[in-house]
Amino acid sequence: MSSSTIMSASENPATSYLDGPRLLADVGGTNARFGLERAPGQIDSIQTLRCADYAEFALAVEAYLSGSEHPQVRHAAIAIANPVQGDDIKMTNHDWEFSIETTRRRLNLDTLLVVNDFTALSMSLPHLEQSHCIQVGGGRALSGGVVGLVGAGTGLGVGGLIPTEGRWIALGSEGGHVTFAPSDAREAAVLAYCWRTYSHVSAERLVSGPGIEMIYQALSDMQGVAKPEPLQTAQIVERALQGQDGLCMEVVEVFCGMLGTVASDVAVTLGTLGGLYIGGGVVPRLGEYFARSPFRARFESKGRFSNYLARIPTFVITAPYPAFVGVAAILSEHLGGGNAVPILEKIRKARDQFSPAEQKVASLILAHPRAVMSEPISEIARRADVSQPTVIRFCRTMGCQGLADFKLKLASGVTGTVPVAHSQVHVGDSSLDVGVKVVDNTISAMMEVRDNLNADTLSRVIEVLSQASRIEFYGFGSCGLVAEDAQQKFFRLGIPSSAYTDPQLQEVSAAMLKSSDVVVVISNSGRLRHLAPAVEVAVHSGATIIALAPSNSQLAKRAHYTLAVEHDESSMMHIPMVSRILLLLLIDVMAVGVSLNRSSPFAELQRQAKRGILTHIASLGESDSDKITAEGDGKPAQSKRSDQEVTLSPNVISHIK
Repeated sequence: MSSSTIMSASENPATSYLDGPRLLADVGGTNARFGLERAPGQIDSIQTLRCADYAEFALAVEAYLSGSEHPQVRHAAIAIANPVQGDDIKMTNHDWEFSIETTRRRLNLDTLLVVNDFTALSMSLPHLEQSHCIQVGGGRALSGGVVGLVGAGTGLGVGGLIPTEGRWIALGSEGGHVTFAPSDAREAAVLAYCWRTYSHVSAERLVSGPGIEMIYQALSDMQGVAKPEPLQTAQIVERALQGQDGLCMEVVEVFCGMLGTVASDVAVTLGTLGGLYIGGGVVPRLGEYFARSPFRARFESKGRFSNYLARIPTFVITAPYPAFVGVAAILSEHLGGGNAVPILEKIRKARDQFSPAEQKVASLILAHPRAVMSEPISEIARRADVSQPTVIRFCRTMGCQGLADFKLKLASGVTGTVPVAHSQVHVGDSSLDVGVKVVDNTISAMMEVRDNLNADTLSRVIEVLSQASRIEFYGFGSCGLVAEDAQQKFFRLGIPSSAYTDPQLQEVSAAMLKSSDVVVVISNSGRLRHLAPAVEVAVHSGATIIALAPSNSQLAKRAHYTLAVEHDESSMMHIPMVSRILLLLLIDVMAVGVSLNRSSPFAELQRQAKRGILTHIASLGESDSDKITAEGDGKPAQSKRSDQEVTLSPNVISHIK
């Protein structure tokens, strides 16, 4: 166990956080490092615990906190050497597995953020002291330029920082797994050696700690060494720096050249005019040798782009705990920056000043903040045993305009910075865990629908629906419920509409459609099957077909327009029918769009003109009306739907009889 203190000179550590110190952690496969940030930039009480000594991640946290003298910790941010997607964390290089939300509640935290360790390292760059970075070679950083990051350690990490609106956004990447490209004959021979074992050789395979051992084996083979001495990375580096082992010196030389190529590739790919930083555990061990190694020459060796790269500075990160600086910055931004007090802490501190009824609301929120975020006011009032006006009064006491505004501020202090993603529901999950995961899964799917909306298609769909003489909605099962919901919404907009959930009735109705009618076919699978006859008849009738279905489905290929709903519900267990929510969401989008479209002045003029034409037609004799064409399409206007020629399939005729 080790303990130390670090301080960032770029911050003002004079004032401690009003809500107490913040817990920071950097978790790897072997060690978990913990520290406390007591004020902006002031990180101390740093300790390193062996992961193998604790069966669970939460036990390691509890062990650290029990040995530190401090007030109750309310907020924590964790950098972990693992992908972070959703609530479940399962480490690839250790046996720890945990739920972020369950751990937050177990540790009695208001906030628990978990981010990838390379994301944290990227976010540390704008906050590092100058003494914690050593420039290698020339170049000058462009203020406000994109910053690149390459880290050689157990693996090869690649990342970047993009400046936007006064803040930095970390760019996630798996760039270490790009295909390795040799730059000379020697590296080509090393690659050929690797191909004996691996069909694909990534940059990480060679430009990393384990990669140094691979280079050593390859060069030994090239030099005809039958049984090379089994050396580990640390031993190879040590012998190379001592200058007494020619093979080890060549290995480190080759490694530094390869790293220069990778760094230059990242620089030209991202346009890192703000500088390129080297992190990880390997390069700092090379000390002064790295500055005179082939790294910088290889970095600038880019043919026609050599001058471009010569202007980009490269730095080696020497800070002892840069991940702490990064997660501290992420947590600070999440909580509002500076010395801002999150809303849960404000409630906790002001609790005694509330009225007895408001104290009941406060107790409920402090005990179940996530539940309150998703519940309506009636349920919040019921659970707190107060009236609904009391809930509103409490929100205004907290400086919010109402319940909606309060929930937004509450969500800012409870949820993490990691985008909501799919979280698998497991047997044995608590009721709250199930509720949180189902809600998170639904939100994630809704965000995906939002991001995949095609503006042109949506605009055209809304225009077609706005001009429709009649709209019919077809669906089965849960999609039938969506169809009935859609029919009610569009009927309220003054558009003649119907919903059919029976295949035979769908086919009968489709046969009586006109070219000015629209059919919205709803299917979470997009397979035609029972829908095929009705769709074909509707197409033959000249109606416009709009599909709410997966984009590459059979239905989508047959429809005129498709609003895509991509959600896999093939699992036989834990099916929350998220697709039904997504379909209802698209129905709402269309209904709101049509409502706005029909309420525009131009649309009202069109309707008035159309009503005038229909009134004129009604005043004419029957012989005259036959001569008038409908809306300029060159076809005789038909005033009665029964005048259309209808062709029905035999099974529908049988059904009618």
